[in-house]
Amino acid sequence: MGLVVRMVLCGALLTACTAQQPQGTGQGDGGSSGGDGGTGSWWQPRPGTSWQWQLSGALDVTVDAGAYDIDLFDNAPAQIAALQGMGRKVVCYFDTAYEPGRPDSSQLDPYKGNPVSGWPGQYWLDIRQPAVVNVMKARVALAQQKGCDAVEADDVDSRTNNPGFPITAADQQGFIRTLAAEAHSRRLSFALKNDLDEIPQLLGDVDFALNEECFQYNECSSLQPFIAANKAVFQVEYTSGDLAAKGATICPQANALNFDTLIKHVELDAPRYSCR
Repeated sequence: MGLVVRMVLCGALLTACTAQQPQGTGQGDGGSSGGDGGTGSWWQPRPGTSWQWQLSGALDVTVDAGAYDIDLFDNAPAQIAALQGMGRKVVCYFDTAYEPGRPDSSQLDPYKGNPVSGWPGQYWLDIRQPAVVNVMKARVALAQQKGCDAVEADDVDSRTNNPGFPITAADQQGFIRTLAAEAHSRRLSFALKNDLDEIPQLLGDVDFALNEECFQYNECSSLQPFIAANKAVFQVEYTSGDLAAKGATICPQANALNFDTLIKHVELDAPRYSCR
């Protein structure tokens, strides 16, 4: 499992951060939000789609990106509509593990398993349970109600992370397919978050990939089926230091693979370095 951040965004005011944003130097499409693949049904981002991922801090709406990935619960419909009014697509993030303090957390209390390593207060959930599936479907419905274009469901790879339940590959793939189908029924696209082992089985069910640190763990070849299928790979490498310095090492490799790679701090605040 890659690093994941669940931090609270600022309130519903649409504000821009004053921090300077490092700019990528690679070739890219600027503010392109990608095409819909000609389906006329839901957004399907293609390789070359520029994006921003921000889950903490005051939302910076000045980043030149065609898509924004932001927290589902912490952003009001007005914020989402404002981003779309600027020509951006909006991906809405939610976690499929238990997080304290979410509006629906109490519904998930009976289904908690082992702690999520490194994240105090967070627990894996028994995704085999209909009640858990229904809560996640309701989150997808909320994304539609708020006007999102896509959803990012985090921590869908519980099977290989000691969840405390005997989750099988069939259980996990069925859970992901159910959420993807729910998203599509609501005209939302669905990202496969990490879960590299199951890309061959799930590629046809999802619309794009969101990956953390495949370069760090030498796993990037697993994502090539997305590129071959003309589906975007939104990819992130983290650093605690200078974003541009990290980008100088990573970006030539990422661009050669046709990934849409960002260099970010692990807090997933506003600053970014885009490889293209």
